[in-house]
Amino acid sequence: MKGKRKGKVIVLHLAARYPFAGVIWQLIHHLLGLRQLGLEVYYIEDSRAYVYDPTIADATTDPTHNLKVLHGDRWSFLDSVKEEYVGMSRARCMELFREADMVVNLCGATEPRQEHERTRCMVYLETDPGVFQLELARKIPTAVEFARVHKLFFTYCYNIGAPDCLLPAAGLDWHPTRPPVNLDEWHPGIGPAEPRAFTTVGTWQNNGHDMVIAGETYYWSKHLNFRKALEVAARANQPIELATNLSAGADYERAIAGGFSFTPVVPMSLDIDAYRKYISESRGEFTVAKDIYVRPHTGWFSDRTVCYLAAGRPVVTQRTGFEKFIPTGAGLIGFDTPDEAVDAIRQINADYPRHARAAREIAVEYFDPVKLLDEVAVAAGI
Repeated sequence: MKGKRKGKVIVLHLAARYPFAGVIWQLIHHLLGLRQLGLEVYYIEDSRAYVYDPTIADATTDPTHNLKVLHGDRWSFLDSVKEEYVGMSRARCMELFREADMVVNLCGATEPRQEHERTRCMVYLETDPGVFQLELARKIPTAVEFARVHKLFFTYCYNIGAPDCLLPAAGLDWHPTRPPVNLDEWHPGIGPAEPRAFTTVGTWQNNGHDMVIAGETYYWSKHLNFRKALEVAARANQPIELATNLSAGADYERAIAGGFSFTPVVPMSLDIDAYRKYISESRGEFTVAKDIYVRPHTGWFSDRTVCYLAAGRPVVTQRTGFEKFIPTGAGLIGFDTPDEAVDAIRQINADYPRHARAAREIAVEYFDPVKLLDEVAVAAGI
């Protein structure tokens, strides 16, 4: 399948505006996958959203430091303060929008403007489902306009349209997809054969995108589900380290008492190599999912978790409905309750080499970027 497609593709994203390693790896997996298909790939970051500088933990009007994450000669960044394009010129970007066979608006990073409408096929590739579907179903004008500009709609809500999925399709023809992971960049066998601790990486508490469905509130944060599992480490007699921004408070004290440990997420999460090393040298991942993915039965799967699998590290994660589409029980084990999480960890520890091999096999079979992104290219007529 590699190299069989021909065409010109633009990817829109937010890697320089929010330069955390997980975000950058999300972009890398898509850029490399499209290139492996044989496509001529360009990156344009022309959102007018604020720029976050993690070195000062605040928004900034100067993107210079963040732009160090971009390399090569096929990228452009719109400095919305100066109204200047850095990298490829404005004229070159406008030319590419007219010529492109497909523009992939990855995670909806860019609110489409007139220049984006000139392209032949605008694709919305949604990584965080929920809010857009509900806004579109309620005919919120900004969501309706966003949908109008796009021709194809892909989503990590793999269960969308199923009777048990609470998210509405909102009249769109959705293409379910999964997060790709580049198998040439993530390898098994890095670090000890059987590392000591399970880990995960992320923000403890998110705010701002809670959803209401049929009068019930669903929360855009996973700390609520972590609170239900803060005794798992001690009960399973298994070290679990959380690389997150929690360092004090009631949740922190409960987690420590429950056998968890913490490590600062920064600076590790600002370096793609350090992030890869941390995951690759972990025993596996233990994590939960945001409430908005779990109770609505979305079938969502994490693009961080696929990195653990590709590195040959088993995963214990909260079910979202993904278990309908991805095999579980070896290498990947889902849970609904703390009791099931404890049992899953014990299963992995009873035969770690088998689960490690199975983790990599799942990544190869279900998260190969060439397979997943070829589906996008085919839908776009490339």
